[in-house]
Formats: sequence, structure tokens, C-alpha cells
Amino acid sequence: MVELKNKKILLGICGGIAAYKSADLVRKLKECGADVRVVLSQSAKEFITPLTLQALSGHPVADSLLDPNAEAAMGHIELARWAELVIIAPATANFIARLTAGMADELITTLCIATEAEVVICPAMNQQMYQHPVTQENLKTLALRGTKIWGPDCGSQACGEVGPGRLLEAVDITQRVITYFHHVSADKPLLGKRVMITAGPTREAIDPVRYISNHSSGKMGYALAVAARVLGAQVTIVSGPVALTCPSQIAKIDVESAEDMLKAVMTDIDKQDIFIGCAAVADYRIEQASSDKIKKSAEKMQLALTRNPDILATVSALPQRPFTVGFAAETSNVVDYARDKLKRKKLDMIAANDVSIADQGFNSDSNALQVIWDGGQHALPAMNKQILAHQLMSIIVENMSNK
Repeated sequence: MVELKNKKILLGICGGIAAYKSADLVRKLKECGADVRVVLSQSAKEFITPLTLQALSGHPVADSLLDPNAEAAMGHIELARWAELVIIAPATANFIARLTAGMADELITTLCIATEAEVVICPAMNQQMYQHPVTQENLKTLALRGTKIWGPDCGSQACGEVGPGRLLEAVDITQRVITYFHHVSADKPLLGKRVMITAGPTREAIDPVRYISNHSSGKMGYALAVAARVLGAQVTIVSGPVALTCPSQIAKIDVESAEDMLKAVMTDIDKQDIFIGCAAVADYRIEQASSDKIKKSAEKMQLALTRNPDILATVSALPQRPFTVGFAAETSNVVDYARDKLKRKKLDMIAANDVSIADQGFNSDSNALQVIWDGGQHALPAMNKQILAHQLMSIIVENMSNK
């Protein structure tokens, strides 16, 4: 069974008698291929030992808000970023009340607030506690905030009473996790994929105060980064100098020159599933940039230029390359030049635009593209770059699945 292969699941366990079921839950999630990390509340250690859960999960169990063995002693942030799904099982009435109040005084509640992953709580408590108006109001509040509530079951309880409040069985929670990830995969076709996008212009130094560049604003590349992230991808932007804020949940590497950009790209390219060369990379650089400011003297000055490295061609020539998409900014014969570039650089796809048209392309909020691949072409009319980026990413995903 590998329905949950490599899925990163963070399991939080609260201090209730139902904690004994959590050991079986860890085992079943692992059997389905999941990578499971466990966090215990302080009271949970009275019911189940960290050693048991470490043996079952294969990872040390966390229970401290500030972990001296973690990077920067902030294990709560590391775990919060790592998780694809957070499950609290069992979730006690105390935990539910503290999470509703936004308390971050213990690792288990802090993780639920610090993570961007979906949070699921599986209530488990005495039936009277569960049905109490304050518990019901807390659950309603959490649900309105987007927290998923799974369970509880109804039946006999450890206290001898009968009613709602039993923790769902491990097999039931596991099946719900499988169903959850199936739904997520349908909505997020790039989940688990890595996408690298170059964006903006490059600057090629003439001397310490002057450079050669172009009019690229980086808006198209940044919009593509957002679109890829929405589809579930882990995204990195390698960005030339732009006046844009990096979107949330996206890694950014700042570069200046074409050589800087190539170095940044090649450092991590072997881990990428998709590479989109959206940056307007300067074709040439100064052969020998001056270390001092060049003084104005003669009426004319000649600058010797040398060709810059071709980042797209370098990536597409790799033996194990990612799905490689190029951009072509043209002022005439747009489709013909783009087809030539597609073939010459052996790209999987190219998106071409006519930058001679006013309010389209460089420094504009709108763009229009001719998307071309071997055996196909799709025209995307002028529209806002944010919307255009989502349409282009859909075409990329469709073509990837057909390769």
C-alpha cells in the first residue's frame, strides 16, 4: 500500500486515554507510505511514551517549543514548514479550547498556528464534555476558520459512559487521510513538484555606476510563480533586479548579471521538475568592465561586448533535464522566430509575445502569448498577467502529462 507515499504528515497527540490509539495510527500511516513525525503535548506523555512513538515513526518525537537540537532552536517553525497535513488525534477539550483562543504556549498548539498546511482535529473526550455548549462553540469557531473536524465516534467510553466523544479508529482516520490527498492531488496537479522560474532583467556592469539592461519588470515571471504555487508546486524564483515583493510561500534568489543567474539556476536545477526561463537575459555583456567610474572625455566611446551564456540552452542540454519552457520577446515575425528558438534550443515549449504592441509585455500589467510546442500551438489573447499566468501553467501541466 503506497497511497500516501512520501506524504509528510505531522501527528499531534494530546493527553487523553485515547492516546493509545495513536500508536496504531502511526503504524497504519507508515504502512501506506507516509513520512510521519509525532508531537506530544506535555500531558500526552502520561499516557504514551515518546520511545514507543519514535520506534513506530522512525523519527525523534518532539515536545519542546524551543528545541536546542533544531535549526536556530526553533523546531516548531521547522516542523510547521515541513508538514503537508497536520492531524491532532486525540484532540482533547482542553486543546480545542486553547487552539480556539490562539494560545501558543506549547509546541502542539503553536504548530497549528504556525503551519500553512491543512489542520485536522479528531476530538476525543467524555461525552458530556463533548456536548457541552462551550466545546461545541469552540469546534464551530475552528471549523469557520478552516480547521477540519473528523469525528468523533459514538459508543462506550473508558469512563463507563456511552455517547459521542470516542476517537475515530486508526483505520478510519487513515482512510480519510488517503481521501484528502486524492482530492488535493486533483485540485493541485503540481503537488510535490518543484518549479524554478527566472524573472526580470539582468544588469551587465560597464563600471561601478553604469550598466546595460532592458525594460523587463519581472511581472510575468512573478505571476507564473504564484500560479505554480496555487497548483501545489514548490517554487523558486531566480530574479534579476525588480521593484516587486516576493509572493508568500515562494523562495527567491536575487541575482544581477546573466552569469550570476546561470550560476544560481545550475546550483539547484537537478532537483527541478519544471524550468521556465521568463527572464529577459542580456545577450551580451561588457568584455571588461571598468573597476573605476569611466570619465567623460572623447565625443565617442566604444564598448567591446562579448556574448553571455545561454541559460535556456544550458538547461535544455542537460541529460536529465526538467520540463523546459522558454520565452521569446519579439517585435516582428513572432511565431516564426519562436518556432526557430523552440527547435534550436530543444525546448519543450515556448511562449512568445510581441513587445512592439503598446500596453503589452515589458513594464505592462497585461500580455498576450503564442504558446508553441512540438505539434501544437495555443494563442492566449491580451489579458492581465496574473490571469494569463494561470492559463499558461494549465497548458504546461497538460503538456507535461502527455510527455
